[in-house]
This record gives sequence, structure tokens and C-alpha cells, in this order.
Amino acid sequence: MNINLPHFNMKNLVKEAGSTISRVVQLTEEKLGTTERTEYDLHFQNLAERADVTKAWTEKLVKDTESVLIPNPQNRVEDYIFEKIDKSKPKRVSNLEHLALDMIEAGGDFGQDLPYGQALIKVGQAEQKLGQCEHDFIATSGICFTQPLRKFLEGEMKTISKERGILDSKRLDLDACKNRVKKARSMLGQQSAERDLRVAQAEFDRQSEITKLLLDGISTSQASHLRHLHAFIQTQVRYYKQCGDVMEQLQRELAKMQHPKPRLRINSEDVDGGPPSSVSMHSCDSDSVVGVALDSDTEIDKSLTNLLEDFNIEFDTTAISTVIFVTECSPVNEDYMYAKQGLMKGLVPRAFVEMLDEEPDVTL
Repeated sequence: MNINLPHFNMKNLVKEAGSTISRVVQLTEEKLGTTERTEYDLHFQNLAERADVTKAWTEKLVKDTESVLIPNPQNRVEDYIFEKIDKSKPKRVSNLEHLALDMIEAGGDFGQDLPYGQALIKVGQAEQKLGQCEHDFIATSGICFTQPLRKFLEGEMKTISKERGILDSKRLDLDACKNRVKKARSMLGQQSAERDLRVAQAEFDRQSEITKLLLDGISTSQASHLRHLHAFIQTQVRYYKQCGDVMEQLQRELAKMQHPKPRLRINSEDVDGGPPSSVSMHSCDSDSVVGVALDSDTEIDKSLTNLLEDFNIEFDTTAISTVIFVTECSPVNEDYMYAKQGLMKGLVPRAFVEMLDEEPDVTL
């Protein structure tokens, strides 16, 4: 049985191990300050520091933006994997779309001919539109903002990091050559060490210029990032406008639908025909006096009859009138006013009251 074993060049392995050990020793001596270290110029240090700050903040911005667009971390990991294997991302149903489907189904079960069922279906359809707007916003934001920034991190910043690593290696070689020149004892050893020093210095200078050019290019990249940021803001504006349009249309459609009669609270008791519970009442202004009048064409339901009876108002089917004190509700309601007569108080429909120009001589 023949087994092919990998071929090892022991000489090269020993050489690489010796080089690694010498580098470790050199770095340790630099940290301890016992050996000479070639320092970068101030301009290079500023460029390197700005590159580190740019990289750190860009990574954080990309991460935060993706968290806003896709809150579920598992979904973000899946999208990243699908992107790396160059496959289309899975189509997911958002929370808004789940809510929309349940509302539509509930509206159908409650009855499409009933106000509540109709409203649920209308709202569910609006939520579906919002879900589609959300999908479009996420996709567009990824194209115009997060993907370009991630491409910058995985492309330009990786190249800069690689070249900076090569520069550090060249610097260590240069410092090692300087140490060999100092430690050379013979004339021949001195000449060989100086020759190696010149070569190492040339390689270090060349790599330093390459790295500086790449670091200077970050300014251009940030100008590109600014354009991507503007595009992201435009996408957000368009998204929120679409959502606002959908909700305004929903409000109009709900307003056209027939609503059930609200309840009216009089003396801590609920009766039919009152305003919505969101209407608050305050004490009436005694300076305002109105006449309550109904003509023969006005339809009087039982709740209104009870309301007028509570105010001790006698009426027939041809004409009704009495005098009560009223004031506006707080906040002002278009359909109702706050009324008071003696110890009685409550809300009356605005359509059944008529303001008097002068306060009549009545005793309430």
C-alpha cells in the first residue's frame, strides 16, 4: 500500500521558524524600549488614524442601518449568507403583512356587511400596502446605502489594511538591518549590512508612498459616501410619504363608512345618540344662552326624546323649543355642545340648538 506523504522542506521550515522567533524578539524589545524603532512621519500617522476612525464608524453605521431595516438578527445572517453564495434572498412575510392577512380574515368572519367587518378589511388592505412599501424601502436602502458602504469595507479598507501590514513588515526589516550595521564587527560584515540596509530603506520608502496614496484616497471615498447618504435620505422621505398617503386614503374611506351610533353620557348614565367618548366636557358659560328648536321635518329618536325630557323640555311633533345654557366642548366638537339647565347637564346635538341674539327673561 503506497501512501503519498506531503513533501516538507525542512530547511525552509527552520528558516521561517527562525524568522518568526526573531520578529517576536524584535517586537518585544520595541515594546520594552530596548531597541531602535523607525517612526512614521506625522502626516502618515494622521492619515492612519483617520483611516482607523473611518473603518470603525463605517462598520458601526452599516450594522446599525441593517438593524433598523431588518430587526431580526437571524434574517440578517441569512441574507448575508445568500449574498455571499450569490443567490437571491428569500421572500419573507413582514409583521405588517401578517397583521393585514389576519385583519382581512377576521373581517370576513365578522361579516363584510357589518361596519366592524368592513373596517377590518379596509385596514387590512391598507396594512398590505404598507408592507409592500416597507419591502421596497428595505431593498432600495440596501442598494443605495448599506451595500456601497459594505463594499468599501470589504474592498478599499481591506486593501489599505493589507498594505499597512506590509509596511509594518518592511519597517521591522529596516530596523533589523540597522541593528546588524551597529553590531557588525568586521569590515566585510559592515559592508554587507550597509548594503542590506540600503535595500531595506528603499523598500520601506516605496511601500510607505503606496500606503500614503491609499490613505489619501479615503477623502474621495467619504465624498462618495455622502452621495449615498443623500440617496438614503431621499429613499426614507419617499417611503414615509407613501405610508402617509396610504393612511390618509384609509382615513377617507373609513369616514365614508356608516358608523354605529355613539353613546351620550348624561348625569353619569349612558344613552344612545351622544358623541364619541373622546369628547371632554367642562363647566358651562352662563353668559351663553341658546334656544333649542325642532321643526316638524326633524326625525326625533328615542335617545333625543329622553335627553330633552331630562331637561324638562315639553315638545310635540310639530315644534319644540326651550331655553338652556350651552357652551362649547373642550376640545370643540362639530356635532355636539355642552348644555346645562338647573341641576341637569350633558351634551346635546348642535343641529337641534339655535343661538339667541339676546338672553331671554327666563328662570331656569
